[in-house]
Amino acid sequence: MKIVQCWDDGVLDDIRLIEILRRHGAKASFNLNLGTQPPQRKASWKYREVKEVWKLGKDELREVYAGFTIANHSARHLRLTEVPHAAAVEDVRVGRELLEQHFGCAVTGFAYPCGLFNPEVEEIIAETGHLYGRTTKNVACAFPPERPMAFHANCHFAAADFWDRFDLAKAEKHPVFYFWGHSYEMIEDAQWAAMDAKIARLSTDPDCEWADLPELFAGTVR
Repeated sequence: MKIVQCWDDGVLDDIRLIEILRRHGAKASFNLNLGTQPPQRKASWKYREVKEVWKLGKDELREVYAGFTIANHSARHLRLTEVPHAAAVEDVRVGRELLEQHFGCAVTGFAYPCGLFNPEVEEIIAETGHLYGRTTKNVACAFPPERPMAFHANCHFAAADFWDRFDLAKAEKHPVFYFWGHSYEMIEDAQWAAMDAKIARLSTDPDCEWADLPELFAGTVR
């Protein structure tokens, strides 16, 4: 079974997460908004009024994400279903261009800001050269998806029924298990330890193989 994961927003906690991923040989996509990334690290908001979330600086992005897939999360994290069509097109297009220029690689994946999408926005994502658009819906679905621009993950990384959903995905004809999240959602050391154990279990399962998301849509999965 192919295992894929993605993480949003380009935050400082990604460094701790990436240490775990590298230790276990795991692959991942990171969905970034380069238009919101400050030149250097900066405190941006508080998660649940408890944890201060810091955005990474543009000056460190290449080093932090070296070896991982970069995907588009729009330039400014606009709510694409709530802005004029031209503004949505611009935010998606510029977001991709900025990432490709900064990282020097093709950027073909997309994650909807705030999970908001509709048929019109799906069309924008397709027309701007993306292979898929990831939603925030968590559903058990077969791969390949009927609508790649409405690509639902199996679950959030912290889902209580994570392993039940894993088993359901494993039983599919073309098994793919996809989870997502934000690294800043891990507040306590126990949550980080649980993530470490989760990645380790997936990495040592002989029936599992880490994959990059664009691979799935390039014909890796048959």
